[in-house]
Amino acid sequence: MNNTALVLAFLALTFIMSAHNKIFYWNDNMAWLKPHFEKTILKNQVPLATGILVVLELIAGILSLSGIVELYINGGRMFGFYGAVFSCISLLFMLFGQRLAKDYDGARTIAIYFVPAVLGVFWLS
Repeated sequence: MNNTALVLAFLALTFIMSAHNKIFYWNDNMAWLKPHFEKTILKNQVPLATGILVVLELIAGILSLSGIVELYINGGRMFGFYGAVFSCISLLFMLFGQRLAKDYDGARTIAIYFVPAVLGVFWLS
């Protein structure tokens, strides 16, 4: 498996599992997220914002997984590229939320995930 496929596997796993967690443990997530964002402009929009994030994460994860298949079937890079781009978009949305909530440790963690996502965009462009 080459470095590009490894990055795509990382992104696929990260975002599919994250979306799965948000969908199947929705109430638990809302119980944590609503107080987390209660002092921000998102305080009344947490379920909507989380729903949008789930859609972005699913797109990122599915495109990244499809990108691995495409890479090995015909050497194509389009699905992987867009998977990495949507991964970056998802992470930027999360970073924005963490910064709004003044959760700087959470924001720092998101920045760590951003590095392989940007590498994926670079390698696949």
